[in-house]
This record gives sequence, C-alpha cells and structure tokens, in this order.
Amino acid sequence: MPVPSLPDQHATGYSLPHAYWMARAAKLAYANQGEVLRQAREWGFDRVRHHESLFEPPFALEDTQAYTLAGERMIVTAFRGTEPVQIRDWLSDASTPPWPGPARTGYMHYGFAEALDSVYPGVRDTIAELRDNGQTVWFTGHSLGGALAMLAGCRMYLEEPRLRADGVYTYGQPRTCDRILAAAVNKGFPDKVFRFVNNNDIVPQLPPEPAYTHTDTVRYFDAKGRLHTSMPLLGTVVDRARGLTADALAPAADGVRDHFIDSYLAALERNLG
Repeated sequence: MPVPSLPDQHATGYSLPHAYWMARAAKLAYANQGEVLRQAREWGFDRVRHHESLFEPPFALEDTQAYTLAGERMIVTAFRGTEPVQIRDWLSDASTPPWPGPARTGYMHYGFAEALDSVYPGVRDTIAELRDNGQTVWFTGHSLGGALAMLAGCRMYLEEPRLRADGVYTYGQPRTCDRILAAAVNKGFPDKVFRFVNNNDIVPQLPPEPAYTHTDTVRYFDAKGRLHTSMPLLGTVVDRARGLTADALAPAADGVRDHFIDSYLAALERNLG
C-alpha cells in the first residue's frame, strides 16, 4: 500500500492511509499560520480558520492553538502539542484537581480541560459554520494536542450531538479522563477514537493511574515499528524492554525519542510501505 500523496476527503472510517494523513495534519499544527494556509491549499482545503487563546493555567502552558480546515467533503480540526519534556514534567503531578466532564459525565484532567475550554466555543462555531455540505468531521493532535482532540470529540459528542465527529485520531496522547467518561465514550462513540502509541513513548503512560485512564481503541507500534491493533500486557512489557535496549548508549531517552510526531509518521510510512 503506497503512501498517499493527498488526503482522501471521501474517507468515512478507519484506514491506515487516513491515519497517516491525520498525523500529517497533527504535525502541521506546530507550524505558523502562513504554512498552515499553504499546506491546506495544496491538500485541497479551501477554507482555513485559526484558533488561539492566551491564558495562565497552573501548568507549563502559555496558550492553546488549533486550526480548522474545510473542503468540499471533509473538515479537520488539529490541536497543537507541546515538547515532550515539558508535558512529562507536569503530567507527573498526581495532585492535579479534576474538572467536571462534558454533560456532567465523569471528570477530566484540569489542565487539559482548561486548555480546551479556552478555544472550544470557537472550534464548535467554526465547524457549525463550515459544515455546509454534509462534510465529515475529524479531530487530530499529537501529545497535548492529542488530549485536546480526544476531549473535543467527547465534548461535541455529549453536548453537541448534531456536530458529532466522524472520528478522532491521536498520537502520543496522555491519559485525559476518569473511567466513567472513558466508558461513556467507549459505549456511545465506538470505533471512532483511535489512539496511536509508539513503543516506549512516555507520555501515554501519564498522568498516573488509577486517577486517569484511556479509552479502549489503541494502535500500537512495537519496537520494530510493526503496527498492532492490540497488545497483551505481558507482550507489551517485553516489547518495551526490547525498545529500551535498542540504543545501548541512551536507553532512557527512548521514551522521549518515541514521542516525537516524526517518529509516528515514520512508523506509519513503514507500515504503509
């Protein structure tokens, strides 16, 4: 299966080529507005909106940034992530207070919820405005951006069912919510939230359990870059140990190295190839 040269705006469900293009969109969220506009036009999206909010949360975040692209058949909202060292430091704090979940369903991580809340009204209104041709709607993001994409999909599903997204693709996403909210998403939004994890990526292992958890559907790249739709616990432990020993000079760096969005794109390209 070759690496597709352009996103398929007719995509309606899960596919590896679509996952690759959602990862490209997640990477683009790190670029400046001019580059986002240029890429959007090359990809066949004729309308672009930028979302940005400055605020002062009790975490190492300065603002929240995202963009929305709209084409004839598809709308994509991508949230920007942050550097792995920064996000690792404050995700390790188990004392973070909870934030009530959407439609009072469970609770969310306070930092993620506050960051999303600062741009969510604009994202919601933009999608409502641009969805003028029955387009499919997708959320994506890497790292912190993956957490925001997942929670935006949850919030829209629970609070704005008419704008329900067709899918959420995240890469290196941290844990975002409690088991009650995760269970509601697993039940009411099945086969729509796809969480990609690259071997020893440290960020999906934070914040610590049991306070926070993930939704069910996972796509796991093993130490050799092969993609799995599931991974038994013992197999995951063994495979992660294999990844840690792959670089004898810097085994501890594997958790950070595996987190970069380019590592996810390279793994997707290998599986497509």
